[in-house]
Amino acid sequence: MRCEAITWDRLGDLLAERVATLKTSDGGPWPRVAFDGAPAARPEDLAERVAEALRVRGRPSLVVGTEGFLRPASVRLEYGRQDVESYYDGWYDTGALRREVFGPLDPGGNGRVLPDLWDPVTDRATRSPYVPLPPGGVLLLHGPLLLRHWFPFDLSVHVSLSPGALRRRTPEFGHWTLPAFERYERETGPAATADVLVRADDPRHPAWHG
Repeated sequence: MRCEAITWDRLGDLLAERVATLKTSDGGPWPRVAFDGAPAARPEDLAERVAEALRVRGRPSLVVGTEGFLRPASVRLEYGRQDVESYYDGWYDTGALRREVFGPLDPGGNGRVLPDLWDPVTDRATRSPYVPLPPGGVLLLHGPLLLRHWFPFDLSVHVSLSPGALRRRTPEFGHWTLPAFERYERETGPAATADVLVRADDPRHPAWHG
């Protein structure tokens, strides 16, 4: 797939323009956008850029990270701190994401989204208040392995790293997760599945196709 060189600022603007005219697949008033990528790819940075570009355009949005929906350590680490299968299938509370983030944005929903549920540092509930997203407001959800869960996204962006770049940019303590991303590539093919592909091997010089 051929990608075009671009700057991060320009990419944020182009994605915001696309999101601003996005029609939801279910006819609801809240577009839902995925920013998928391994932690080393920092998809959250692009989500924040798009949120700022939308703000300048007068369009409300809410950035939510899946790290706020990790399962409790007793569940997440049941088979050890470096169990690849658990990381791939069981670290993130997808049921809570559907209930607390996507559910309120269904047609007829109240638009009140829970921005996070669990603090992995304290291993306790965050008790964050619900955030009202007005009709027309955009959900910008970022995190790893997002495109394998059949979440109801209206636009998906995958921030891609080659295997070599992923290894170089992942801290050594996180290298045990790399087989999970290899499996994700084989089973989901996020670069082909996503609506927009961003290649970020060189973080200073991204390229995109979309």
